[in-house]
Amino acid sequence: MTTTITVAPRVAFALDAAEAAIALLPSGAELEAGTPVTSIPDDVPVGQAVCARFSGAVRGEVAVVVSQDLVDALRQSPLGELDLTKAIQPALEAAAKVLGPIVMEPAQAVEVQVGLGALANRGEALFVPLVAEGVVHAVVALVATPWPATAAGGAPGSVAGRGGLDMLHDVEMSVTAELGRTRMTVRELLSLAPGAVVELDRAAGSPVDLLVNGRLIARGEVVVIDENFGIRITEILPPTADRL
Repeated sequence: MTTTITVAPRVAFALDAAEAAIALLPSGAELEAGTPVTSIPDDVPVGQAVCARFSGAVRGEVAVVVSQDLVDALRQSPLGELDLTKAIQPALEAAAKVLGPIVMEPAQAVEVQVGLGALANRGEALFVPLVAEGVVHAVVALVATPWPATAAGGAPGSVAGRGGLDMLHDVEMSVTAELGRTRMTVRELLSLAPGAVVELDRAAGSPVDLLVNGRLIARGEVVVIDENFGIRITEILPPTADRL
């Protein structure tokens, strides 16, 4: 005799959301989705929650709680402090999109109990612990109004375990090419008009600075690639180098 176990659609969605988030979540461990629960788990890791509301096929909110290790790694990156919300945004979007096409509002970083408490107060929220070797490293929380009637499937699998700086490899950052700088008075700024020439503190032919999140990491020369500008790297600077 064969016994069939039926999983409620919202539980299946929560598991799919957790798997989708795992694939894009910076982590130093190989995470697996645990059993979804309807209340805030007791073993939520110490860290911070990143939350975002969404609308579209359904309306709702998603949150990811990350450990303090990741918060510290982003804050102390060799490239300067990285934005926690931007680092977690892809995982939030992947988790919410298992419910269908959605548009997500900007994410916000809040205290863990504040973020999870807000979801718990909105109704039929589910909380999925993300576990490695029996230890909860993160939590994915999801609530939808209404929950879709049919469960989705085929969520991405987990990524290989990573540690140290490796956990930041998938974090997106702003990269800027800087030709030079100058200082102007307000009077000079207001007098600018089309055709005006602004002299920079860089001689013609000098290398262009390449900055990541405002920190100088390399220098190079301007090239043209298929009618677009590009930078050919000529020098990689050590993480502690200051802008000259």
